[in-house]
Amino acid sequence: MKPVTNEAMLITYADSLGGGLRHLEQLLDGELAGAFGGVHVLPFYPSSGDRGFAVVHYDTVDPRLGTWDDVARLAEKYTVMADFMINHVSIRSAEFQDYLAHGDASPHRDMFIRWDEFWPGGSPTAEDLETLYSRREGGPVRTFTLADGTDVQLWSTFFAEQVDVDPFADATRAYYRRTLGRLAQLVPIIRFDALAYASKRPGTSCFFVEPEVWQVLEIGREPLREAGTQVLPEVHERYELQLAMAERGLWVYDFALPMLTLHALMTGRTDRLAHWLGICPRTQFTTLDTHDGIGVVDVAGLLSDDEVDLVSERVTAVIADSRHLVTGREPVIRRGSGQPRRYQLMCSFHAALGSDDDAHLLARVLQLFVPGIPQVYYVGALFGGNDLEALAAVGDPRAINRHDYTADEVRERVAHPHVALFLDVLRWRNTCTAFDGDLTVTESSDDGAPGGLLLRWTNGDQTAELRTDLAARTWTITATTPDHDDDEAPAALFGSLRPTAEG
Repeated sequence: MKPVTNEAMLITYADSLGGGLRHLEQLLDGELAGAFGGVHVLPFYPSSGDRGFAVVHYDTVDPRLGTWDDVARLAEKYTVMADFMINHVSIRSAEFQDYLAHGDASPHRDMFIRWDEFWPGGSPTAEDLETLYSRREGGPVRTFTLADGTDVQLWSTFFAEQVDVDPFADATRAYYRRTLGRLAQLVPIIRFDALAYASKRPGTSCFFVEPEVWQVLEIGREPLREAGTQVLPEVHERYELQLAMAERGLWVYDFALPMLTLHALMTGRTDRLAHWLGICPRTQFTTLDTHDGIGVVDVAGLLSDDEVDLVSERVTAVIADSRHLVTGREPVIRRGSGQPRRYQLMCSFHAALGSDDDAHLLARVLQLFVPGIPQVYYVGALFGGNDLEALAAVGDPRAINRHDYTADEVRERVAHPHVALFLDVLRWRNTCTAFDGDLTVTESSDDGAPGGLLLRWTNGDQTAELRTDLAARTWTITATTPDHDDDEAPAALFGSLRPTAEG
C-alpha cells in the first residue's frame, strides 16, 4: 500500500462524489488525476447512524459503498486514511447487543461505562457537573433497558446510536486488538475519532485527561505497531493540545487554520495568521473545512474573543435564512451551569466567504503553503455552497456542508475556472520538492500597505513562493524548477484570476 507522503489528501464520504468507492477511484484516476496523492474516506463500514460514525462492526465495507477489494485498489495508488471510533461503538454492535441481552453475564459487560459505578458516590456531585466537559444538554449519559427489564445508565457522549467504551477494560482492549489489527493490514494511517473523550476520571473534565489520554493512545497504537500503521488523533479544542501531541511525535490536525484564514480574509489583517504559521506543528494535517463544520474552539488564544465573534457573526449572517430548516441543535460545549460555548460553525467554507470565488481560491492556495499535509474536504475542493435541500431533508445542521454530488455535477464543478486552477496548483504542489524544506513567513506588500503575506519554502536550490494581498484577495506563485539557472529569476507559475493592481 502507498505510505503517507507530502501530497494533498482529499476528504470525502465514499458515496459523495458520484457513487461508491469504485466511482471515487475513477474520479481520482480521471478528472482529479494528479491533484490528490491521498484520500481520507470517511467511515465506510456498516453503521447505524451519524453518517457512518456509529459503526456496527469493522469486518466488512458497507455493501452499498463497495468492498475491501475496492479499498485495496485505492490503497495501492493513494494514501488511504480510515477512521476508527476509539471512544464509542454503535448500540447495534454485537458487543452491545450481547450486553443488553445478558447484562452482567455478558463477556462485554465491562466495555461499557456504568454511570453509577464511574462516580465514587454513585452519581456526580455538583462540583463534578460544573467541571464536566459535555457535548449534550443533560450530560453524557443515557438510560438503556436490559433484556431482564433492568434499567442501566451508561456513558454516551454523542448521539443516541452511540455508546462510549472503557478503553482500559480487558474486553475493550481485545476489541481494539481484533479490529485495529485488521485495519492496520489495509491502510497506512488511521484516524482516532473523538480521542479526547476516551480519557475519563472522576473530578476532571473527562476530556483530554492526562496522563490517561496518553495511555489510551498507547493502547490504541499497540495493535498497529507490527504493521507500522500511523495514527492521527482527532482532538477539537485549544491549540496547545495539538502542540502537546506533536511534541510526542504524533501527527496532529491544524484545526486552528480555518478560523484564522477567515479572519485574515474578512479583515485583511495578517498578524494572527502569521503568528500561527510561526509556531504551528510541522507534523500536521491542515484543513479548512470538514464533515463536521468549521471549528471555533480550536482558535482560542490565537484570536481574541472579539475576533472570534466577528468571524462567527459574519458566518452566522450567511446562514441566517436557513435557521428555520434546522431541527438538530447547533454544536456547543457545556460545563455545568455556565453558558454553552459555540463549538463549530455549520456552513460551507465557500459560503462563509460570501460565495466569493476569488477569496475562496486564495484561502485554498494559502492552505497549500501552510506547514503540513493539506487535507481538502470534497465540498471545498469543488467550491461548493450550502446544501439547503439536504439541510431541510435531514434537519442536522451538519448536512448543510455534506452535499452528495452526481457524476454530472462533479464534471460541471471541475470545469469551473477557479476549481480548474485550484486543481492545477494542487498538481504542482504534489510534485514540488521545495515543500520538503523550510518555511519563512513575511508580512509585507508591494506598496507597504497592510494585507500582504509572503510565504517562501526553500529546500536546497528549490524554492516556492506565494505572495498574497489578503485585502485585495490577489496572489501569485513563483518557483524555481529543477533545471533552473542561477542567473534566472524564479518562474511565475500561477496567479489569481482577479486582476492584480499591476494587471
